[in-house]
Amino acid sequence: MRTRTGDEVAGLAAMAACAFLWSIAGLVIKLVDWNPLAIAGGRSLIAAVFLLLWVRRPRFTFSGAQLAAALANAATMLLFVYANKTTTSANAILLQYGAPVYVALLGAPLLKEKPRAEHWAALGAIAAGMILLFMEGLGAGSLLGNLAAVASGITFALYIVFMRKQKGGSPIESVILAHGMVALVALAGSPFLPAPTPSLRSLGALAILGVFQIGLAAVFFAYGIKRVSAVASVLVAVIEPVFNPVWVFLVTGEAPGAKAVAGGLVIVVAVIVSSVISVRRDSAAGDDAREASA
Repeated sequence: MRTRTGDEVAGLAAMAACAFLWSIAGLVIKLVDWNPLAIAGGRSLIAAVFLLLWVRRPRFTFSGAQLAAALANAATMLLFVYANKTTTSANAILLQYGAPVYVALLGAPLLKEKPRAEHWAALGAIAAGMILLFMEGLGAGSLLGNLAAVASGITFALYIVFMRKQKGGSPIESVILAHGMVALVALAGSPFLPAPTPSLRSLGALAILGVFQIGLAAVFFAYGIKRVSAVASVLVAVIEPVFNPVWVFLVTGEAPGAKAVAGGLVIVVAVIVSSVISVRRDSAAGDDAREASA
């Protein structure tokens, strides 16, 4: 029988794997020479099919939490695509990752999960690390693009909270619904945009995005969100942008600057330290509970 601590460690590892897969989006999307809505729609269509095959017998209850998580996830994907198109990539990522703060604020009233001292400390360190990570690439961007990025952070937080609200059930169905929604929006908008030109490179990249970058990532996310708090989940997810300079270096040979390296280290250390403290705290609480019942 797995202990609570063992489940928590497994959940944190799953969230880290999810963040790792999310991080490949930037490089792979560059291989697809389509308009952003077509990329989002094609990626989501493939992901929805993959997840349906993975789950086999999905349970669509259409409960409030299931639908809210699906709508929030769909909105996040569409807003982030728009933000990337209308503001700088650094702005889009940095502004979206206000999400940990929103999760901390929403988690208490909606989930009865109050952030711990280590979570608040990690939030401060992560904010500093994100600014360092993207300092060299920050730009003014457009007002609408920046607002869309902020909005995507809020919807991302709502997605995490409502996925966590389904911890006693099967949250992955919310992800399937979300990708179906994005695919439908893309289909509805396609007559008003340039038609995508299929090629082996584009279709192969879309397959990677759909199956791995968001399909398999969703499997890890649904597993992890059932085992760790909403705040802990989003803190681990924040390591996603840390991987981006690594991919750029491996593919193009462009080494990240000193500020980017420092920012990445601050984020990783903050996530690891807060996670270790939380796991040890829960382990100690479990030991005390067992001793009290002995």
